[in-house]
Amino acid sequence: MGKILPILLALIGLGAGVGAGLMLKSEPEVVETNPCGDPEAGEHLAAAPAAQAEPVEEGEPTSDFVKMNNQFVVPVVKDAQVSALVVLAFSLEVTPGGSEEFYQREPKLRDAFLQILFAHANAGGFDGVFTEVEKLNSLRTALREVAHRILGDIIIDVLITDFVRQDI
Repeated sequence: MGKILPILLALIGLGAGVGAGLMLKSEPEVVETNPCGDPEAGEHLAAAPAAQAEPVEEGEPTSDFVKMNNQFVVPVVKDAQVSALVVLAFSLEVTPGGSEEFYQREPKLRDAFLQILFAHANAGGFDGVFTEVEKLNSLRTALREVAHRILGDIIIDVLITDFVRQDI
């Protein structure tokens, strides 16, 4: 009996805790946020009930997204030694129907992207806090410009989809 009593008390305590949790459980609160930061739009979202949301009209897409086939591996060199490796993956936003032309010119685009990435690494773009907005914006701008030079008007934007730095 002395060995069963602690187990029995533990089971009773566990059952009481689960029962109290179920009795005190509240309904989840729905919080609508405005990620764009527009205060007027946030008030509009908060005032409109979810059941009366306006349907989005489906039309032709304004752009296509194409993923570059392989990741880019960029060495970060310090004092004539590789101190880190940066791995990046990109997708490109192109005009509708531009994906075929993108895939035809992808090898040339990869070469140009590697030149930009190596120059960025040599300029210290992947050193320190490499995720700073200024560093990433300068990299995106350079990639977008070279993509526009190679692909012409089909390119809309360059998206960094993966970004990892591994120190060695």
